[in-house]
Amino acid sequence: MADTEHRLGDAFDIRRHLHVGQVIPAHPLALLPTRAMDERQQRALTRYYVAAGAGGIAVGVHTTGFPIHDAKIGLYRPVLELAAETADNALARDPRAFVRVAGVIGDTAQAVREAQIAQALGYHCALLSLGAWRDATDAAILAHCARVAEVLPLFGFYLQPAVGGRRLSYAFWREFAEIQNVVAIKVAPFDRYATMDVVRALADAGRDDIALYTGNDDAIVPDLVTDVPVTSGGRAYTRHFVGGLLGQWAVWTSRAVRMLREIQAWRASRADTLPRKWLTRGAALTMANAVIFDAAHNYQGCLPGILEILRLQGLVRGTWTFDTNERLSPGQGEALARLTEQYPDLADDEFVAQRLDEFLR
Repeated sequence: MADTEHRLGDAFDIRRHLHVGQVIPAHPLALLPTRAMDERQQRALTRYYVAAGAGGIAVGVHTTGFPIHDAKIGLYRPVLELAAETADNALARDPRAFVRVAGVIGDTAQAVREAQIAQALGYHCALLSLGAWRDATDAAILAHCARVAEVLPLFGFYLQPAVGGRRLSYAFWREFAEIQNVVAIKVAPFDRYATMDVVRALADAGRDDIALYTGNDDAIVPDLVTDVPVTSGGRAYTRHFVGGLLGQWAVWTSRAVRMLREIQAWRASRADTLPRKWLTRGAALTMANAVIFDAAHNYQGCLPGILEILRLQGLVRGTWTFDTNERLSPGQGEALARLTEQYPDLADDEFVAQRLDEFLR
C-alpha cells in the first residue's frame, strides 16, 4: 500500500487536523445475545463512519462500553484493533486524514498500559476518562494525566457526573492546559458554566493550539455556532468549538458531517448574523438526543438508545450491552421509532439503506 497520510501509525499533523474541525463519532460496540462481539456488524459500523465522511473515530469510550477495559472480558485490544484495521482498509480507496482516538481509563498503571496498546495499534491520541479518580485531588489527577501524555497525546475529557464523570474546576483546567502534549479537549459536562470554564482556562493559558470539541450532546449546535469572548495577555478575541466527539454522532453521522460543513461555510463567509435555522435545528437535535440518550430516566437507556437507532437501520442486530439489566426504558423504543418521521432533516436512513450491503460485506 502506498505510504499515504491516512495509514495507521503514519505521522500527520494531528493538531492541524483537529483544529480544522471534525465529526468524530464515539464508536459503539455491536454484540451478539451471548455478549460476544459481533465482528460483522462491528466492521459495518466502522465502514459507515468512514463512508459518512467522519474525520475520525473514538473507540473504547463510554459509547463503546467501559466493560471492554476489564481484563476478564479481554476485548480492549481486539475492539481497537478491529476498528483500526477496518478503517484503514476503507480509507485505502480514498486516502484522507483520519484521527484514531483511543479511550483510556483506570488508575495510572492501567491507563498507561492501555495507551501503550493504543499506540502500538496506530492510534493518534488518548481520550482519558477520569471516572476512577472521582475522589482524588486535582494534583493527583493532573500528575496522572501528565504521565499518560508521555505515551500518547491527550484528548482531554470533561465527562458529566451523571454517567461517571466528576466536577472539574476552572483551576483544574488551567493547570491541565500546562501539559504540552494535550491536542484537544472534549467538553461534556452538560453545563454551560462548566463549559465556559474550560474555554476561559485555555485562553488564560495561551493554549490556542488546543482544539475545543463539544461533547455536550444537549447543546451541540449552540457550542458550534457560538463565539466565546476571551482575553489573553491583554488581547481580546474569541474561541469556538471546532467540531464534536459525540455519542450522538454515532448515529445519523452523514447528516452530522453535512451540518458541521455548513456551519464551517457560514463561519468562512464571515457573516455578521446567524441564520435562525441553526437555532431551530439545534433545538430539534437536542429534543431527538433526549430520546436517544434517555434523559427522562437519567440516561439509563443511553447506550441501548444509540444501538436501537443503528438496529433500525440494519447496522447492528440488537441493543445488547454487557450489562444484562441495561435496556431501553419504558416507552423509549416507541419514541425512537418516531424520530425519523419527526426529524427527517437529522436522520440519514436513506444514506445507510443505499450502502448497507457494502457496509455488511
